[in-house]
Amino acid sequence: MKEILAGMPWWVKWVAIPVLALVVFGGLITSVLTFVVGLLFKVLLFVALVGGLIFVVRKFTSSSGSREDW
Repeated sequence: MKEILAGMPWWVKWVAIPVLALVVFGGLITSVLTFVVGLLFKVLLFVALVGGLIFVVRKFTSSSGSREDW
């Protein structure tokens, strides 16, 4: 591969080839990034909901002896 690119100008290696890669694989890259971001959002939402549930359960079970705190 280095022999093929050795005679090419710098803009072919650093501009044209990456642009071609983005044109060919752009949809794949976008779908993978969308999946990863969506999965990360769902994981963070799950962690926040579980943390909130644990907080609520601990708050109400610690004061279960005295109902005046409600």
